[in-house]
Formats: sequence, C-alpha cells, structure tokens
Amino acid sequence: MRFIFKTSYDQDINIVKHTGQAFWYSVLVLILALCPFLVSEFWMAQINIILIYSLVGFGTMILLGYTGQLSFGHAAFFGLGAFVQAFFTNQGWPFFAALSLSILVNVILGALIALPALRVKGIFLGVATLALGLIVEEVFVKWESFTNGTSGLAVKPAQIFGVVFNTQGSFFYLVLGVVVVATLLTINLLRSSTGRAFIAIRDSEISAQSMGIHVGRYKIIAFMISAGFTGVGGAMYAHYLRFISPENFNLFLSLDFVLMVIIGGLASIHGIFFGAIFIIIMPPLIANLKDLLPVFMANAAGLQNVIYGVILICFVLFEPMGLYGRWVKVRTYFQIFPFYRDGMFKRQKSFQKSDRLK
Repeated sequence: MRFIFKTSYDQDINIVKHTGQAFWYSVLVLILALCPFLVSEFWMAQINIILIYSLVGFGTMILLGYTGQLSFGHAAFFGLGAFVQAFFTNQGWPFFAALSLSILVNVILGALIALPALRVKGIFLGVATLALGLIVEEVFVKWESFTNGTSGLAVKPAQIFGVVFNTQGSFFYLVLGVVVVATLLTINLLRSSTGRAFIAIRDSEISAQSMGIHVGRYKIIAFMISAGFTGVGGAMYAHYLRFISPENFNLFLSLDFVLMVIIGGLASIHGIFFGAIFIIIMPPLIANLKDLLPVFMANAAGLQNVIYGVILICFVLFEPMGLYGRWVKVRTYFQIFPFYRDGMFKRQKSFQKSDRLK
C-alpha cells in the first residue's frame, strides 16, 4: 500500500498525488487518444455515449453524492440543454455560444427549481423533481416552435473554427476534451470551501448550520451547478444523435442517471465513469444474454428493468460503495496481501447502514 509523506502544503492542493497516478493517467490518456484508430465504429459510438453520460454523472453526483439531494428530474435539464443547443446551432450560432446559452438556461432553471425545493428533502424532494421532469417533458411536446414537437428536431454537427465533428472518431475528441475540462472543474470544486460545505450539508444539515454554513444558499448553488453540468451533457447528446425528440428525455432517463451514480459509487469521481460504463454496456449484454435464456424468459416484457432492479438491490444491500468501492477493496487486497482482513472496510459499511436508517 502506498503511503504519501507530505513535506509541503503544495502537496495538499496537487490534483495528482504521486508519480504512480501521473503514470497511469498518462497511459489512460494515450489509450483514449488512439481509440478511434483501434476501435470499431460501433464501440466508438458506445464510448461517446459513455462520455456524455459521465458529464451528466458529474451533475448528479454533486447533487446526490456530495450534497445529499435526491433528484429524479435531471432528464429535464438534459433535454433542455439538448434542445437549446440544437435550436441555436441550427440558427447559425457558433458552438461555444450555443453551449454557453445551454448552460445559462439550465443554471437559471436549476435555481428556480431549488427555491421551492428548499422546503422539502429526501424522498419528498425526489417526488418534487419527478414532477418537474413530467412537466418539462410535456412542455417539450407542446412547444412545437422550439422543439418541433413529436416530429423531432434535426441537429447540425458540431463545428469549431471550421472543423466539423461529423464522425464518431472526430466527435470523440470533442466530447473527450469537454469531459477532461469537466473533471478538472469538479475536482477543484469539491476541494474548495463550496465543496466542503456540500459535504457538511450531506452529512448533517444541523451541524452545518451550527458551523455557520448557509444551508439554503449552498443547496441552491448545488442545484445550479448540477443543472449546468447536465445541460452540457444534453448539448453534447444533441450533436451525438443529430436528431432529438421529446421521447428521448423521459422519466426512465432520470432513473438511469440516479442508478448510474449509485452503482458507480456515491461521492466518487471514478465511480461516475464506472456507472456510465455499466449503464451503457448492460443493454447489449442483456441482449446477448437472451440467447442463453429459455424462450419464455427471453421474450418476457421488462426483462432489462428486472435485471436493473435486482442489480440495484444487490448493490444497496451488499456493496453500498458501488463499483468503485469494490475496486478499492480488490486493489487494497493485492496491495497488502496477505495482511488483508474483511473487517478493514467495516467502518465504511457501518456508516452506510446508519445513513440508510436516518
């Protein structure tokens, strides 16, 4: 196991903690840079949607994982970002101008939703945001001058300084750059005073108030930041699909976002990517699994939802730290073998149990 001996205050603010991290992240960046040359068109499309979902994961994780605010309405922010980007790009706006407007509109909507949401929390907040998602979905259908209603809206490919990102390989570099920037922004946000305030509110609102943290203000900020990240994901999604309609942004999409963060690992940057990979890769795996199942099971309606539900229950009961938590345990096992003991992570498990009983 690696122990870091700090000799200066600069080490506390470094994003990369040691040379091992720098090496492996460099290897990861190199592999990603070569992906369009090594991977088929189908898997490039899967990687692109994983990166787009990761952008939404940043927003969902900030709100749920770090501030403790449950939301089932992020498909509304996602769809709004997509339609704003599509509409103004089609009007001839530059890519970054339309993207900035998508972020701004989502931040404003996030603030407006946060104000009444301050009076509720927990499952009641989830129900309130669920109502938001249903309302916005209906607005998308009825506002035909903006969204073209159920007929859908064609989207021009992203274009920056004359470079058109109209293939899976070229679009990959664009969305990868956006994800890298979003990752750095999130890391810096979470280690700032604002991020520490989010964590304090998640752990105990009463304790946070007693320490002088304005709970209401930081909840609004969390909603605004979360909506902004989700809007960026929606904007990239519009350019990825090149054709969007209100049907793309329904309630089940919001559930996927929450599921992605929980399964990946709450309050974990790495867990966002693990969760996104899980959500995107599972449908093809389930489709292949149908060939191995009896006919009556393979043709049963809702098979995918049943499998998702079983997996979610298993994670909540047996691995509350998600896929990233399981990876940490496996890594620790090999690092300190043969001195690993099952009780090493009991403290984290007991915290999760007490947290579920609140």
